[in-house]
Amino acid sequence: MRNTFRGGVHPEEHKELSRDAKLRQFDPQGEMVFPLQQHIGKPAKTIVQKGDTVLVGQRIAEADGFVSAHIHSSCSGKVKAVEKRRVLTGGMAECIVIDNDREFTPFADYSVRDDEGNLSENDIIQRVQDAGIVGLGGAGFPTHVKLKPKDPEAIEYVIANGAECEPYLTCNDQLMRTQAPAIVEGLELVLRLFPNATGVICIEDNKPEAIHAMEIAASGKARIKVQAMITKYPQGGERSLIQAVTGIDFPISKLPADVGCIVQNVGTLMAIQRAVLYHEPLFRQCFTMTGEAVSEPSNFMVRVGTSYAELLEACGGIKPGTEAVKALAGGPMMGIAMGSLDVPVQKQNNGLTLLAEDPVAEAEKMMTACLHCGRCTTVCPVGLMPQLMADAAIAGNLERYEKKLYGLECIQCGSCTVACPAKRPLMQTFKQAKAEIQEKKKREGGGQK
Repeated sequence: MRNTFRGGVHPEEHKELSRDAKLRQFDPQGEMVFPLQQHIGKPAKTIVQKGDTVLVGQRIAEADGFVSAHIHSSCSGKVKAVEKRRVLTGGMAECIVIDNDREFTPFADYSVRDDEGNLSENDIIQRVQDAGIVGLGGAGFPTHVKLKPKDPEAIEYVIANGAECEPYLTCNDQLMRTQAPAIVEGLELVLRLFPNATGVICIEDNKPEAIHAMEIAASGKARIKVQAMITKYPQGGERSLIQAVTGIDFPISKLPADVGCIVQNVGTLMAIQRAVLYHEPLFRQCFTMTGEAVSEPSNFMVRVGTSYAELLEACGGIKPGTEAVKALAGGPMMGIAMGSLDVPVQKQNNGLTLLAEDPVAEAEKMMTACLHCGRCTTVCPVGLMPQLMADAAIAGNLERYEKKLYGLECIQCGSCTVACPAKRPLMQTFKQAKAEIQEKKKREGGGQK
């Protein structure tokens, strides 16, 4: 095992702001908004209407296809509307709006544990699907689909992703420190689906407390080991983890299962444990509120549908004497810039970073022409050629970008942008190129890649 991957960078971590802030439950007081598109695949379809009374954990929207996921209420109250609301991308999306009665009355007793010994593999997958679980590392891929590869016996590794390599974010660190036994139980349940697999819990070595807690929880588990990884971004990417664990390069256009791996975020594994053993749907996840502009950086167990603005208020608002010049859903490397905080937290969201300085704006002031130094190529974890990709994208040669330079394989990690001494906005260029290619395919009826 290499304990690391090819390429990568070492951006400033800024984790000291919130790394020791205890993970705490946050119960919002305002209305709750549930977008029907909170996952990769088809949006869910609503099964409630205005005036309906709902409870915590009650299903309010059903999956509308194989790659889709159910949505459950995280509060009790009455359905106020089913209408378009603004979401964190800035666009409008169909949402279920619930008047929160602030009592959080549960739909069922989620404290009663089942006897897992009687569960079949199909039972485990069905309960994961019923719970509406999606990947909580950011992608939002429906978990029940990922747990059904073509050949379960060919899976050699189930990798628990506890790297949390994104700067600023610390909620997974706190989750592993405080919920290690539940995470390990979730991993054991997944391993039951793959008889030939070893479970590897991967944690960057800048999280010693989390490593210690997970080692204690995994002690005596013959099929599970904890592996401290070298701290380097993007260690938490699927390709990077697979390369670090197996020592093989992830083939372009292949899925993790094609190389014998299943990768699950530690938060997803805890959600699996809650779903399979306690019948608890996914209606909350760990979340970091941080940044130099936040008065009290914090780690929460946050309910899906909570307003970002209300979470900020719970952290004391903007730090006195500071201006929040940029808000990012996530961290500074792969986060999405937000125009408003009056939008809901979705299943796959794990943080809000409020910056007092805008590094992109500062970089723009220093930008020069490409120096042809090759640093962007050296740090790319996928092995692409960012310099040539940028040239093709800027020239509008999208066919070369896609077909000759494999531009759609870019994971948009931003490593090239960090490494570029010319301060060129490489990742932003690639995002725009990908969007243009996908829009063209959509117009031509070819769908998305």
